[in-house]
Amino acid sequence: MIESRYPELWQLIRGYFNEDFDMWGSNVEEIVRCYRQEISVVTQNLIMREIEQFRKDNFNNMDLVFKREFGTQFDPELWGYNADSFLDELKRLLQE
Repeated sequence: MIESRYPELWQLIRGYFNEDFDMWGSNVEEIVRCYRQEISVVTQNLIMREIEQFRKDNFNNMDLVFKREFGTQFDPELWGYNADSFLDELKRLLQE
């Protein structure tokens, strides 16, 4: 695993939104639902904090840093989002 300042967010994005995403679902909601079933409340809280920290750290160039941090396997634009709106959706679905 690559060293990341956002390890839980990295694990979700790189581990679930990769070329094999259809193993976990066919859309963002299904994939996050699967992810939530496999994590603890502690991990859920960590990822929520990491989302906010990522935003705070990268508010001026979020899309560029998102691509650099999480790689080219996943592009939120292909799913109808930009980095900020994708993080909003993750947060919303994680809090359900």
